[in-house]
Amino acid sequence: MAFRIGTTRDLLTASGKPAFNAAAFEELQGNPDIEWEWIPEDVSEITPDIAARYDGLHVNLPRVTATSVARDDCRVKIIARNGVGFDTVDVAACAAKGITVTNTPFAIRRPVAVAALTLIFALSGKLFTKDRIVREGRWNDRVEHMGIGLTGRRLGLIGAGGIGQELIPLARPFFREVLVNDPYVDADLYARLGAVKRSFDEVVSESDFVVVACPLNDETRHLMNAAAFGKMKPTACFINVARGPIHDEAALCAALTSGQIAAAGLDVTEVEPIAPDSPLLGMTNTIVTPHALCWTDECFEDIARTALRSIVQVSLGRDPVHPVAAGQ
Repeated sequence: MAFRIGTTRDLLTASGKPAFNAAAFEELQGNPDIEWEWIPEDVSEITPDIAARYDGLHVNLPRVTATSVARDDCRVKIIARNGVGFDTVDVAACAAKGITVTNTPFAIRRPVAVAALTLIFALSGKLFTKDRIVREGRWNDRVEHMGIGLTGRRLGLIGAGGIGQELIPLARPFFREVLVNDPYVDADLYARLGAVKRSFDEVVSESDFVVVACPLNDETRHLMNAAAFGKMKPTACFINVARGPIHDEAALCAALTSGQIAAAGLDVTEVEPIAPDSPLLGMTNTIVTPHALCWTDECFEDIARTALRSIVQVSLGRDPVHPVAAGQ
């Protein structure tokens, strides 16, 4: 019997082409009994009907809930999710149904670390402000928009798992010091990478750039709240390349408006897509990108290959690469 796989349609461009190099589908040749297609429905959540048609799901943004897999005719054996985060998948509900969930953590480490650096450089150089004054014919206003040098500044990381550990050696040559807070990573590892372990309060209060790179869970939801922003320097910049709900957006807007912090660079927002009337979009001290700053041709091909490889492994009765568990 064929092993049927469906890929969610949000991985198709407007012209109907894969958002990644189609050569990634070569991974499926590892099992000649695989049948593959784009899921016909364009959905934000996997439906029970979809789960009844496929043995494997290759998922980008659509959510997988307990309802998605609840019916007795659910035939899904593996859900391979793009990216490192899996907060959009009810892993516990899947485990209860015997469904394996995987992610692609290594494929996104360098791209997200580079995205964080991109926001750091754009904010420190006031890139978008300088672009705007040129377009508005205000060339001579450039003296009013001095950038921020980095060699005397501190970079602070909230979360230093795979992405943070990739970012530390990339950022270290630019900064005076890198401070990190991650209760699950040993201080000796930080030291080997050229960083110093500090408490959460020390990181947010002593850093000139605070970068969020931790997973979203019950511990980290609204971790960056009014109290945390209140501890930051008024000259400091806040950057989030992880998940939007890790910061309290109302508190962030208040901090940016009042001058409690200087600027923000966000590849993620608390609600996505961001509302057109969000105060963030009217602020000149904020850069907002659509949870896609790390999306490159290399990144997406790596992600697709890793996800599809896991599906092939499960189709052959083998252990997949990068399985995840509830509470991980």
